[in-house]
Amino acid sequence: MGYAAVAFTEIKGLAVASFPEVMGIADERLFPESEMSKDCFEGIIGQSRAIKKVLEQVAIVAPTDATVLLHGETGTGKELIANAIHNLSSRRQRSFVRVNCAAIPSGLLESDLFGHEKGAFTGALMQKKGRFELADGGSLFLDEIGDISLELQPKLLRAVQEQEFERLGNAKTIHVDVRIIAATHRDLPAMIREEKFREDLFYRFNVFPIEIPPLRERREDIPLLVNYFVSRLVQKMRKQIKSVPERLMDILTNCSWKGNVRELANFIERAVILSKGEELEVPMAELLASYSRSVSIPACSFREAERKTIIEAMKAASGRLAGSGGAAERLGLKRTTLQNKIRRLGITKTQYGY
Repeated sequence: MGYAAVAFTEIKGLAVASFPEVMGIADERLFPESEMSKDCFEGIIGQSRAIKKVLEQVAIVAPTDATVLLHGETGTGKELIANAIHNLSSRRQRSFVRVNCAAIPSGLLESDLFGHEKGAFTGALMQKKGRFELADGGSLFLDEIGDISLELQPKLLRAVQEQEFERLGNAKTIHVDVRIIAATHRDLPAMIREEKFREDLFYRFNVFPIEIPPLRERREDIPLLVNYFVSRLVQKMRKQIKSVPERLMDILTNCSWKGNVRELANFIERAVILSKGEELEVPMAELLASYSRSVSIPACSFREAERKTIIEAMKAASGRLAGSGGAAERLGLKRTTLQNKIRRLGITKTQYGY
């Protein structure tokens, strides 16, 4: 499924509150179980106003059979929201079928959606049901609909609107009962003006639109997500990490995360792999570069964050600049680069206690 704008538990029913006990964490401020559990909504984690608005819309539309159009940047959790809509609907006992329209070559997408008969084209060695048939009685999630070719859009329009179609190589009409949930990161109205997307198909998809906010618009959820990812990865990798330094969490919260939660999750995974002790360690050069690119952060704040991070690294390394376990290694910097930063920021030995 991948990571997206909201975190989710991979094992349904797994209590997030069990993480601290498993990890042996003494400080209840770390990975706070009360916040983690109370903010879960069908596996979704978040307490920001932006994500709560999305969940309210999900709760309203899920019990209906209305077509839903999810719009949001890549990595914002569109598939997770689609899955939540299905799980909260009367169709939850039936199939939830996914298809990424951007991942399938245009020439094969028609067969993938509607199926084909044996011999319908070169390589069609047997009859195959399409995704619409497989989703009969359930929900069909059409991801990246903005990548569907103009040639296929009329047939898709009929399938969505009339709930009927024909397999390739067969004139027999097949009728289905499918709930459609579509998603895209593209500007479909702009594509309509450019004649790259059919207006009537857009209106069929746009019955109930939901805008998924990017991570930069729900920064207060970042600590929850960081704690969740660390908790899950610590168990998976058998690491001994017990805390995320407060200054590090501040920097993580203020990074731009253009790739949204998917980028955050991947970064945390790298950090967990690199961490050797009981505190989360990160490739600091990469993180600080992202931090400095965040237009909402004043230059003075970045300078102070960088200064405090280096001082903490020097303290953790017992004043050692280089070598195994030294501050340069902890920060993911070259020794000379770190020396230059220390001089530029006016950091003295007395500030890190050595």
